[in-house]
Amino acid sequence: MIRTEPVGTIRCQWGEGPVWWRDALYYVDIAGHLVHRYDPADGSEKSWNVGQRVGTVVPRANGGLVIAGDHGFAFLDEETGALTPIADPEPDLPDNRFNDGKCSPDGRFFAGTISLVRKTGGAKLYRLDPDLTIHEAYSPVTTSNGIAWSADGRICYYIDTPRREVLAFDYDGETGLLLNPRRVIDTGHIDASPDGMTLDADGNLWIAFCHGGCVSCFDPLAGNEIHRIALPCLETTACAFGGPDLSDLFVTTGIHKTARETHAGRLFVIRGLKMRGVPASAFAT
Repeated sequence: MIRTEPVGTIRCQWGEGPVWWRDALYYVDIAGHLVHRYDPADGSEKSWNVGQRVGTVVPRANGGLVIAGDHGFAFLDEETGALTPIADPEPDLPDNRFNDGKCSPDGRFFAGTISLVRKTGGAKLYRLDPDLTIHEAYSPVTTSNGIAWSADGRICYYIDTPRREVLAFDYDGETGLLLNPRRVIDTGHIDASPDGMTLDADGNLWIAFCHGGCVSCFDPLAGNEIHRIALPCLETTACAFGGPDLSDLFVTTGIHKTARETHAGRLFVIRGLKMRGVPASAFAT
């Protein structure tokens, strides 16, 4: 039986960016300027205020975290909470900020920006390499969102939300280049915005639908929706598999502007899916 329930005590203004790493779930509260860590084994929680809107967080292979937010990329020290800036590729665009992102299997950090004034094509997807150089990975985009790689690392899946589709690229692990973009999933039949995304061990994509109160599973080869799970929050924002055997699907949510929902902004876990995720990748430095 599939069971969905809120976990932890934290209520985000706008939760996003979950990633399972070393027996805990890391995620962010964009509007709250917070990075959170939740350990389901003992229910413990820890938070870091990073002093800016933070779109995503990823682990570092050598310890610590990397964030992308209002002021670009930065390292976050889990022990002290100190931020060490890396670089900001868009210092001249005050109406943009970083949004979702994840690391590729070879240890590069891909994160994209969002146009807060909804300027079509006003944002980009960037790549932070282990040598700390930043490169434009794909553009133009408007609301850069979910990104995931196939288990063999050869295909990268990506969402630019207003397009209401999932793009696939051939991924070159030697250079970090995204090649041959094509549409593999059309989400237009769902009256909501495709947001964060993750991959399961069968190669299917799980997509959280903002304003839609659901997470849906798609087959990227056939392009069809396999099943859909409703959540009690309209603003269902992102998802990631976690738990000891990667069989629990964690889902972040946000607080709707007008709807009054008991558990809005909470972290949820969906159990009983009878499938597993794939391990997350860390930034390789």
